[in-house]
Amino acid sequence: MKRTEYDAIVVGSGISGGWAAKELCEKGLKTLVLERGRDVQHLKDYPTMTSSSWEMPHHNQIPREDKINNPVVNRCYAYKEDTAHFFVKDQEHPYVQEKPFDWVRGYQVGGKSLIWARQTQRWSPYDFEGPGRDGFAVDWPIRYDDIAPWYSYVERFVGISGSYEGLDTLPDGEFLKAWEMNCVESEIRDRVNSHYQDRKFIIGRCAHLTEPKKEHLDQGRGQCMARNQCYRGCPFGGYFSSNSSTLPWASKTGNLTVRPDSVVHSLIWDEEKGKVTGVRVIDRITKEEREFYSKIIFLNASALNTNLILLNSISRRFPNGLGNDSGILGKYVAFHNYRGTLSARYEGFEDKYYFGRRPTAIMMPNFRNVKKQEMDFLRGYMTFYSAGRAGFGHADPGGFGAEFKQSNTKPGPWSVFMMMQGETIPKETNRVSLFTDQKDEWGIPLLKIDVAYDDNDEKILQDFWEQGEEMLKVAGCVNIRKSDSKQAPGLDIHEMGGVRMGRDSKTSFLNGFNQMHHAPNVFVTDGACMTSTGTQNPSITYMALTVRAADFAVQQLKKGEL
Repeated sequence: MKRTEYDAIVVGSGISGGWAAKELCEKGLKTLVLERGRDVQHLKDYPTMTSSSWEMPHHNQIPREDKINNPVVNRCYAYKEDTAHFFVKDQEHPYVQEKPFDWVRGYQVGGKSLIWARQTQRWSPYDFEGPGRDGFAVDWPIRYDDIAPWYSYVERFVGISGSYEGLDTLPDGEFLKAWEMNCVESEIRDRVNSHYQDRKFIIGRCAHLTEPKKEHLDQGRGQCMARNQCYRGCPFGGYFSSNSSTLPWASKTGNLTVRPDSVVHSLIWDEEKGKVTGVRVIDRITKEEREFYSKIIFLNASALNTNLILLNSISRRFPNGLGNDSGILGKYVAFHNYRGTLSARYEGFEDKYYFGRRPTAIMMPNFRNVKKQEMDFLRGYMTFYSAGRAGFGHADPGGFGAEFKQSNTKPGPWSVFMMMQGETIPKETNRVSLFTDQKDEWGIPLLKIDVAYDDNDEKILQDFWEQGEEMLKVAGCVNIRKSDSKQAPGLDIHEMGGVRMGRDSKTSFLNGFNQMHHAPNVFVTDGACMTSTGTQNPSITYMALTVRAADFAVQQLKKGEL
């Protein structure tokens, strides 16, 4: 690669980086995408996509040595033998845990878009109004109406399955056919929805093609087959990823260059020009240093890595990190609280079963502190549940021959699983910083993470347990049990903040178009930009913010403002 100058550079190729590349290329900009990991191409580099467990050396289990050497990634629900090649190993990419934090990463072209959970809910007006109304974090510089048309734009291209419900707490979008609930899930929904005025269970919304439309077929994608093997890479393109969708689409324009194995060291601040002019890169394999230049830069390296890059971008003008006049860079990091779960049994419906492995659960929008502060804690939580039957091949020991076979072909009783997704409050003490005493093999300081739960999180957990148990009793469930995973922050894989949006350069890092206050040709549209976390899964909000920022950036570029 001899060319070093481009119209735009995108750092990161995951969900938001793929969208930045697509939008910038479509608008005519010669765009370089820098990915620190290896190249992964759709279909070609999904080695286990059609494998059966008995065809794998360890029957899809992780060897004991791997569990010992990589304890963090082994706690991730999606990490198994069939997906291990898409996850970062702890030993290869160390970081410093000031407090326990499980940092789950995917370094390859496509990033974590290959291994995400694919749940996609819009934010509501109340989510954008919350910080300013309730006096935490800072006020969002945008409102729901600012981002609503961009949600629609993204949903049509991605393909989101869902049902139209008319809820102000979880706005409808541009939906494909919704997945169906099974008989027990429908029974629970009906009983709970009829009992409460402020709560409503609905089918989950997810980035799976239930009925592909022309725009999806044009991408080369097909219908989701409900295999539940998504984290291997989908041979049908049934779920959305950068690899199956946005990056190939960008490539068709002729304006895209993707450079894998490119570890971004820092952004380059030109003292004479008073602006960022490019990106400094260390080759992952050769350790050779390169510099690439562009008119605009989109940072989409994932939330904590974007913080790391900015903190490491030091110059005479910005000795504490690029644009960090306010001193807030790396602070006010937040996440989602997944600790609380409930399990139960449901009696009856023993003559009923279901089809396939649906890629989403039943969900209930947050019902706490929605329109005003009314609890003894801030914000709230989404609730998810699913019901199913286990037991095939796991009957109690006993019997021989036909008796044994027959007992193992019957499904067991219905069980119900319920979980929370709680909003955490961004705090100055929840922060990341550079650990300059130790550097990685590319000469970059390690990231030190100092993030923890607080009393507000404990109160939300207790409220979920109380309300969840009450709802399961209303639904007719029995043998209800609560559980606290006690998992460290980070295992939710929804880390956000550190480079937050706001209205004032003294208290925020980005403006309402994700543009840096003190480096206007740099845009941050991954999780680092989030001012608060909401209770919804965040990925579709990253995507909508990205396309909105890309549209604005190109307009500004054409006007000569950048």
